[in-house]
Amino acid sequence: MNFASLVRHDNPVYQALLLGGACAIVSLALIAGYSMTWETIQQEEMLDQLNSLNQVMDAELYDNNPLDKVEYLPDDRLLAPAELLIARKADVVTATAMQVEIAGWGGPLDMLVATNPAGEILGVRVIRHKETPGLADKIEIAKSQWITGFNGHSLANTTDQQWAVKKDNGIFDQFTGATITPRAVVKGVKTALDVQARWQASQQPAAQN
Repeated sequence: MNFASLVRHDNPVYQALLLGGACAIVSLALIAGYSMTWETIQQEEMLDQLNSLNQVMDAELYDNNPLDKVEYLPDDRLLAPAELLIARKADVVTATAMQVEIAGWGGPLDMLVATNPAGEILGVRVIRHKETPGLADKIEIAKSQWITGFNGHSLANTTDQQWAVKKDNGIFDQFTGATITPRAVVKGVKTALDVQARWQASQQPAAQN
């Protein structure tokens, strides 16, 4: 096959080479663009995470970056391992935040639950969900103050039976026509406290014989 026949537009080899070359150019352009924007994207994601964190705990509680070191703690009740963020001030643990994912009515519910060293809840926020707008989205702080009802609760001052919606003989309100969503949130918060308590117990020095 000579060069003239190779470069004819109706030659399948020429068309394949042309397509391959175009794909290579586009791929290189995408890689170059991603490389230039990767650092900016990472910074924006970190700022977004810190903003969510500061909604559940006061920024004055820590002088470290809790996002620098994340611990992953599994639990069978969760869709994915919980992500533990540790807040420290002067190298002393002042609070922890647990990001947990649990099944809701419309899909996964991602929540952030912050506690003080005594295990009392400082704040809870639902950071991602697919629940029904106008009905179950009262779990959002922008739509309702319902989520603040967990503040101050702990495993010590709230019994296992109380960790439920009122329809299930617990102490937390449900929404009219939407019980499944608040029930899932209560379960997620309780699970986060359980996981946090197990982690905290693991940090204690072993008892001396």
